[in-house]
Amino acid sequence: MPFSGDLPERDQVDSEFKWSLEDIYADQEKMELDFQRVHKDLDKFGHYRGKLGDSAALFRECMELEEVLGIAMGKILVYCTMKSHEDTRNTGFQGLADRAMNLMVRFSTAMSFVVPEITALPEHILRHYLSDPDMSLYRFMLEDILRQKPHVLTPAEEEIMARAGEISHAPETIFSMLSNADMKFPFVVDEEGRKVELTEERYSRFIKSRDRKVRKKAFRELHRTYGKYENSLCAMYSASIKSDIFHSRTRSYDSSLEASLDGDNIPVSLYENVVNTVGLNLECLHEYVSLRRKVLGIRKVHMYDLYVPLVEETTREIPYEKALEMVRGGLAPLGEEYLSVLEKGFREKWIDVYENRGKRNGAYSWGSYGTHPYVLLNYNGTLRDVFTLAHEMGHAIHSWYSHKEQPYIYGDYSIFLAEVASTTNESLLIEHLLSGDLETEERIYLLNYQLEQIRTTVYRQTLFAEFERDIHLLAEQGNPLTPDLLKNKWHDLNEKYYGPSILVDDETDIEWARIPHFYSAFYVYKYVTGLAAATTLSSMIISGEEGSRKRYLSFLKAGSSRYSLDILRGAGVDMTKPEPLEVTLSKFAQVLEEMKGLLG
Repeated sequence: MPFSGDLPERDQVDSEFKWSLEDIYADQEKMELDFQRVHKDLDKFGHYRGKLGDSAALFRECMELEEVLGIAMGKILVYCTMKSHEDTRNTGFQGLADRAMNLMVRFSTAMSFVVPEITALPEHILRHYLSDPDMSLYRFMLEDILRQKPHVLTPAEEEIMARAGEISHAPETIFSMLSNADMKFPFVVDEEGRKVELTEERYSRFIKSRDRKVRKKAFRELHRTYGKYENSLCAMYSASIKSDIFHSRTRSYDSSLEASLDGDNIPVSLYENVVNTVGLNLECLHEYVSLRRKVLGIRKVHMYDLYVPLVEETTREIPYEKALEMVRGGLAPLGEEYLSVLEKGFREKWIDVYENRGKRNGAYSWGSYGTHPYVLLNYNGTLRDVFTLAHEMGHAIHSWYSHKEQPYIYGDYSIFLAEVASTTNESLLIEHLLSGDLETEERIYLLNYQLEQIRTTVYRQTLFAEFERDIHLLAEQGNPLTPDLLKNKWHDLNEKYYGPSILVDDETDIEWARIPHFYSAFYVYKYVTGLAAATTLSSMIISGEEGSRKRYLSFLKAGSSRYSLDILRGAGVDMTKPEPLEVTLSKFAQVLEEMKGLLG
């Protein structure tokens, strides 16, 4: 489909470039039958409330009901929501999505007793269920519940904790309302001399501007606006941290960090390993900042100079068929079995390719147990779009394998593993492209892309992780969190990470207040481990290491049938050790050396 100046309406896009939601339901009438069945059968959960410890048979019946209704609910939600994404202007589709979400809330409410009730079962009942051969499907789930048993409170206390949940989320809600609804940013002048109102979304474009005056102005105005609210923002974040500490101490954890990691059975030592390993390998990041200073021809690199590409992205348009060819070539090292699934996705209309009027922006992969995965794109023919295609198909094929090979209860992979397959695909693709015949500018662009991926994902997110760890520790020790304490800590970390060639602008000191992930404590380290695991896996696969391809496919098929760290170990990556991070940082050093050579 050729690009033109005007966006087409949905019905003007060729059907071969649109996903096939008919694979879920042939029409809305078929969906409605499932909708009414789920709506009617939700009352059946009441039969099992308070009885999950009575017998293994009742326990299994309840879990089987959850599976049957859960599969139908997933299909309804995916179908209705993605239908609304085809054209967000269509009020009928929006109403459909709202109905599905309302049913999802009812479904979640109806079965909300299940996990707390299982968790509260006496240990002797849990152990009896574990030894029952008819309960073998649920063994891993029960073992995990038993593992966390020391941190489970009495039923009355658990009810109080559940009621406190809404209060605990208040700091995040207030932050979101302030930053998204109430906070107004000034106007800035863009590259064409037009006055444009600054927003967080537009900032991500301005900070990459080739015009230094534009990115400097955007940087200063954005952060100075946050600075005006520093006392309120500090109070919000402090309240969030106090909530983390309250929950961890109430559940008898040694720290809020331990409490946060325990759900995924991640040891605190892994988190410390991330911070320490990256912290001991900052020299290459300092060299990269120094290279930026040289290439950009400036005396000192400021924080607003970190995102501008060192070379322009190629302007040549890449037709979608060519993009498919590039992705096939990049993923060839994964073997015929993987490529056959990739081809199935390309051929059987998993992907909604082009923009149309009203279509949801961005890109994602979604689906549910009982459907094949889907990918939404807004393909515009850029090299970045090709990487997006590879990335989202990584998610999709991971889901396809997990759903195919695992029962419903273990069909979805953990958030800890979520970015591994998608980033592995990107790593394989970029190595494939770099092995081809490229113009020097194209090669430099790809090398810069690799460096920025590692800088923003490994170095920057580790900086975030170190900040979170240290600030929580200070609060746990009884120190009051003041704006000056937070700003000074942030300033010092940026100087440490980026090194002597950078001037950490005063406006940077308030940047911690912009990070929404900080309201989900100790989340960002997963970006670091995901990229490190993906870099290690792609390295083994490309080198043809014996068994690496087979182990990787087993990883994709594992779902959540074991702990995330054990699944990764099975693929050949032990994230409790420094090696995967060292492989990634070594890749950064190698790419940096080549780029320095090309730039002269």
